[in-house]
Amino acid sequence: MSTRRKSTGLLNFHRPGTWKSDDEQKLTEETRRCLRNLASYRAPKELRRKAPRTRSAAVLVGLFVGRQGDLYVLLNQRSHTLRSYAGDTSLPGGKVEEKDRSIEDTARREAFEEIGLPLDKRKVPLLCILEPFLIGNASVVTPVVVLILDPTLRPVLNGAEVESLFSHPLKGFLDTEAPFPHEPHLNEVPYYSYNDISWMPAGRRIPIRMHRFLTGREAGGIKPVYGGTAAMMIRVASIAFRRSPDFDVIAPGQPTMIDRIDYVLHNDPKFLKAKEDEESERRSSKRHRHRIRGKL
Repeated sequence: MSTRRKSTGLLNFHRPGTWKSDDEQKLTEETRRCLRNLASYRAPKELRRKAPRTRSAAVLVGLFVGRQGDLYVLLNQRSHTLRSYAGDTSLPGGKVEEKDRSIEDTARREAFEEIGLPLDKRKVPLLCILEPFLIGNASVVTPVVVLILDPTLRPVLNGAEVESLFSHPLKGFLDTEAPFPHEPHLNEVPYYSYNDISWMPAGRRIPIRMHRFLTGREAGGIKPVYGGTAAMMIRVASIAFRRSPDFDVIAPGQPTMIDRIDYVLHNDPKFLKAKEDEESERRSSKRHRHRIRGKL
């Protein structure tokens, strides 16, 4: 007769709470607090926005507990054959598709397609869904944070999209000092740096701070964590550790992320066209349904 494993420990840290990790004893007290903080996070309603489907995307922030009990995030190197952001360090993710029932479904589907991460929510339960981020004035991207519980999982990389997969300490996105020893030839290169680029809404020049973190794998051709991926990871780490980074997150005069999203939703031709197309599609679909009913 089979016996059911008693559910304890990590049940306190995630939803839906049906998986027991054999590595539970390795969790540090700090990691326990981080998981509780993430599991209890709900994006404030005033920070939520719904963009047209063709301009919406999701990324999956896959966290797991390392050998010393601390938290790491899975990152991937994009394939060098991709048309956009080739070779960049990123999170698994992509555009919303019609078959996706939710933004969580989008993130999970993309992670399954890119790196083979199981769709089973018992092995990879949801921790939280963050507020959206504007990426490159082209997409509104929502980070979905999950906890990878099954230590036996092995990645299955989609070579057309992903070159390699690696991890990075979550706390490293709050610090200016490297969480790992520097490679000798990189001793003169700072672990953390930033540059302020110009956002040009309506011809105005507004600063936007872009953060950059070394991965410790630059000698192997892995690019630093930069731009939108860095911004999302700073936010995830800030929620988890409940503290601000050791650096200024935004530039003087920089608008909030939600202000930038609101601007493109109401002013950017790409977003306006996408909204118009979706409304036209809904009207056409509604007329078609009415015709079908009339024939019955």
